[in-house]
Amino acid sequence: MAKQKIFIVEDEADIRELLEYSLEREGYEVESAPEGVSALARIRRKVPDLILLDLMLPGLDGLEICRRLKQDDATRGIPIIMVTAKGEEADVVLGLGMGADDYVPKPFSPKEVAARVKAVMRRSVLDAATDEKRVVARGLLEVDPTRHKVSVAEEEIPLTATEFRILHFLAARPGRVFEREQILSFALGPNTIVTDRSVDVHIRAIRKKLGEHRDLIETVRGIGYRFSEATG
Repeated sequence: MAKQKIFIVEDEADIRELLEYSLEREGYEVESAPEGVSALARIRRKVPDLILLDLMLPGLDGLEICRRLKQDDATRGIPIIMVTAKGEEADVVLGLGMGADDYVPKPFSPKEVAARVKAVMRRSVLDAATDEKRVVARGLLEVDPTRHKVSVAEEEIPLTATEFRILHFLAARPGRVFEREQILSFALGPNTIVTDRSVDVHIRAIRKKLGEHRDLIETVRGIGYRFSEATG
């Protein structure tokens, strides 16, 4: 199973390095940035599974980063844990109101952060399981998981079970870029015996069956795939 990816936005180098070290020891893949502008660009290019976000940052502060992420369809669903300093209670309330999932006050222990990360990850998995039952309608495309049916302009499109899961997973999260490993892990499950490159084969098959709507699944060169945000 692919490692879950965590992105840390923290300007204090010692805290950032401590978080990186402790979370890598827990088995996560970790990236980080010391300020908000480059962090936003990197998060949008390679969407992580969770973000640890310091509120007090130079330039673009954590609340503004949170607001922008939650307003963007491609990043709205990423769980966010805010890292806060003493006396930032009002900012915590604002951040949670914007859609952040939890917060960790400074000073903290690495064990506490790891526990919070695991708890939020578990909730995220449960939310994803709920999404798996949701009908997705994108323009002329409709994906109905309860009936295991895909149709374009009311014409049914026959897909294999694996093709169906990949299409539903991507279509439910338009604009969000996923690496092949993420598609394997979250769309197909940890017990599915396929390789990274077999995802490409499945994507080609889905596109062929979608015909003139094949461009709904976009290739992001060097990374993976995303479902188009266009609904026409």
